[in-house]
Formats: sequence, structure tokens, C-alpha cells
Amino acid sequence: MISSAALLTDHYELTMVQAARHSGTADRRSVFELFPRRLPEGRRYGVVAGVGRALDAIESFRFDPPALAMLEGIVEPDMLEWLASYRFSGDVWGYPEGEVYFPYSPLLVVEGTFAEAVLLETVLLSIYNHDSAIASAASRMTLAAAGRPCIEMGSRRTHEQAAVAAARAAYVAGFDATSNLAARRLHGVPSAGTAAHSFTLLHDSERDAFVAQVESLGVGTTLLVDTYDVAEAVGLAVEVAGTGLGAVRLDSGDLGEVAREVREQLDGLGATETRIVVTSDLDEHAIAALAAAPVDAYGVGTQLVTGSGHPTCGFVYKLVSREGDDGEMVPVAKRSTDKASIGGRKYALRRRSPAGRAQAEVVGIGEPPADDGDDRPLLVHLVDGGQVVGRSTLEEARARHRASVAELPRAVTMMSAGEPVIPTLHEGG
Repeated sequence: MISSAALLTDHYELTMVQAARHSGTADRRSVFELFPRRLPEGRRYGVVAGVGRALDAIESFRFDPPALAMLEGIVEPDMLEWLASYRFSGDVWGYPEGEVYFPYSPLLVVEGTFAEAVLLETVLLSIYNHDSAIASAASRMTLAAAGRPCIEMGSRRTHEQAAVAAARAAYVAGFDATSNLAARRLHGVPSAGTAAHSFTLLHDSERDAFVAQVESLGVGTTLLVDTYDVAEAVGLAVEVAGTGLGAVRLDSGDLGEVAREVREQLDGLGATETRIVVTSDLDEHAIAALAAAPVDAYGVGTQLVTGSGHPTCGFVYKLVSREGDDGEMVPVAKRSTDKASIGGRKYALRRRSPAGRAQAEVVGIGEPPADDGDDRPLLVHLVDGGQVVGRSTLEEARARHRASVAELPRAVTMMSAGEPVIPTLHEGG
């Protein structure tokens, strides 16, 4: 286990700063931006997540004694001294957590000296690329669920620390709960869970397993009914718990067809309020396919924590403006084929119709784009002179996500591959 978050970075960040200190350019005022050149293939929008975690990382980015000892021989002694006193003292503007984004949205604008700002590159990209990929997938899943609850349960399908971040990101994008207790402890995400097939197999009979669970957790619990024969298990479940049984869970087979059969059986037994929860490698397409089935909630694991086919967002962190010899800021840009960037500090707003429907992502170069009165500015001040000023609660992020998605064109509900639902326009420059 590493001792310092400052080591969650790439070797070349430190060697760049060391060389810039030699050339006298390390303290040049600079503007870096974190943005996507495109959306993952076929996606119509993305969701920003990880903002709170990124602010924590900026605030705690320190080279402690064990980290400095490890860097001896990697960088020069005077560089070690500089790192020992490192504190980010610049400004950060960005899209708030839960907001939707499109190609070239300036999700973060980091202003400071080159040395201060470039050191944050790797950790910011790591957080944003992961968390936003999970939130973007989760948002599509909650859209497909159309108000039915979704539970995140993918911890066993990813790295143990990524699992915690994934649960947080999914909650931002509308999931109702997680199976991960660390996410509950660290971030306040509601947790849920009852029993797996091993619990049933532990007991001498399915009846014994159901009796033990109901006696311990109450009749409102969720009983897993597909370890052996589903119909027999549903009958046993109602017999043991009564018609007030909270829910049954299905984890295999043709979920839509089985759910219909189970609903009919439950209703015939008088358990009309018993809910049906389905799991088993669900993604947004499987959830959409179950829209007409009598399903009350979805448990989603592997596909969620892997971004449903897009485990990263492809965000980049580029220098777009730096101080010239005369003290004025100079736009700079990369011109590489297929990897070009646009120079100049960016501003952004969501252009909307008088009815409040989003029409375009407008990115101003060098100055804010003109607001026609119906538009919504997107960048908020996150860090002011090194001090975090833009924290949001997860509940605020969830509300922001709902509002952001609600103002998008109706095509956003389509699960098929397509172009971004609104275009990105550049003004100025």
C-alpha cells in the first residue's frame, strides 16, 4: 500500500517539472484543460462523475517523507526539496458532478504554474476517466429502467478500490443502492443485500434456508428462488413468509418469461405486493428489453463496473495556454493527426430553447460565449487559490444529473448507437 496519493502519478510528470525548473519555465502561468475529443462510440451523451474525489485528491496531494525517500535518485535533491513543499495554489473551474457532457466539453480548467498544474494530470485523469465511465453507463441503465430501482452489485467484478468508486459514481447517476459496504461508510451510499445461492446450499433444504432468513431478517426480506426449481421455491417462499413477503430474486434463465410466470404465481397465492428483483449480467439493453415484464427492480454488476463496454471515457489533459516572455497568455495547441487540441482557455454553456430543451454545447475560446437568455452556464469555481470551494453533496449531484438529462432531446432515451444528441459548437478564438 503506497503512503502518498501524490505517487498516483506518472514518472514523467516529475521529470518534466525538473527539466522545466532547469529551463526557468516551471513557474510560467499555465492553463490545462481536461476534456473528451469524442464520446465513446455510439454513446449519445456522457455524465461527469468523480468531481468530489478529484477535489479530495487536489487537497491532499502531498509528498510525504516515505514518498520523498522513494524518489531519491529519481529526481535531483533540489527537486525533492520543491516536492516536499508542494501545495496546489491555483484555481480550478469545472462541470459540477452529475452534469452531462459532450465532445470537447471543458470538464476541468486548471489554472496555476506549469509545475503545480502538470503534476495533477495523471490522478485527475485516473479519477475522471473511471468514474465518468461508470456514471455514463449507469445513467443509460437508469433511463432504461424508467423509474424502477437499480442496485449496484459489481464489487466482485473489479478492483476492490475501483468497486467503491464505481458504487459512488452509479449513485450519482441514479442508482438507488449498492452492495458495497465501504461505499456506504466512505460516501454515504445506501447499501442493500440479503443472501446468495450458497446460503440456500448450506442448509439441508430450501425450506430450512428460507425459514432461517425470514426469522433473522423478517418477512420483508428478498428470497432467492432459482437455486433449484423456481415454481417450487416461490410456493415455499410464500408458505414460509406469508403473503407479506418483501420480494423474490431471479438470477438465471429467460428473465422476462420467468418473471411473468412468477408474477402470475405470486398473485395466485395472494402475494400481490411481493416484488420481483432480477439480476444476471444485466446491461442497459437487457434492462430495456425487460420494460414490459413484471419486474420491480434490477441488480446490476459486471456491465456497470466495466462501463458497459466502455471502461474509460478517453479524457485528455492538455496545456491550452501559457505565459509568454512578455507576461501575456499565449494559446497553445497540439496538432497531431487525430489528436489535435484547441488552444486558448475555454468557457461553456448549454444552449437551450425558450422551453428549456438543450440544443447545443457551446464552447467559447478565450471568452465566454454569448448567453441569449435561455442558456445555462456550465463551469463552476471548484478551487480558489488552492482552497476547495465547489464541493457538492451526492444528493445535489443526483438532482443535478436528473435535471441535466431531463433537458436533453428525447433521443437521449434511445439505447441504440447514435451521434451525440446535441452538437458542440465553438465560438471565438
